[in-house]
Amino acid sequence: MGDLVTERLVLHPMTVGEAERVVIGDPGGGARWAPGYPTDGDVSAARRFLGTCANTGDPQPFGNYEIRRREDGQAIGGLGFHGPADASGSVTIGYGLIPSARGKGYASEALRGLLLFARARGVTCVKGDADHDNIASQHVMMAVGMQAAGQDDRFRYFEIAWTDRHDGAY
Repeated sequence: MGDLVTERLVLHPMTVGEAERVVIGDPGGGARWAPGYPTDGDVSAARRFLGTCANTGDPQPFGNYEIRRREDGQAIGGLGFHGPADASGSVTIGYGLIPSARGKGYASEALRGLLLFARARGVTCVKGDADHDNIASQHVMMAVGMQAAGQDDRFRYFEIAWTDRHDGAY
């Protein structure tokens, strides 16, 4: 599985070794981490990824991706799938950036790239959520075409669904 490349970013499929380093906070192995990486969310996602790998095998291409800036190769966050598509073709995603990388359009760019990737692989619906007070994350999902799909006491839920064949755009 190769890297996904967008205009300014590289979405690098995380390996077991990379996830283990994120969990222990050791950038060894030549990793280039921007200051503040990994966040607690990155560590949590890496743990979930490692659990999936241990229980059912590597979920790639529906695993975790490290978000790296193309200009310097530094990891600034992560995004990925919470698992493979279900029987109806639906997946759930999550993402996050270090504080210094926020507000520059990186999250929208990364999520847009992941949506195109998912759609090209037959996914028919992508879901995500954000805490009620995480307005920035809600804006990211809306910026890439996801629509509000409900809420509960903690989260607002978003999704995008496709009923036609993928034509390279959404």
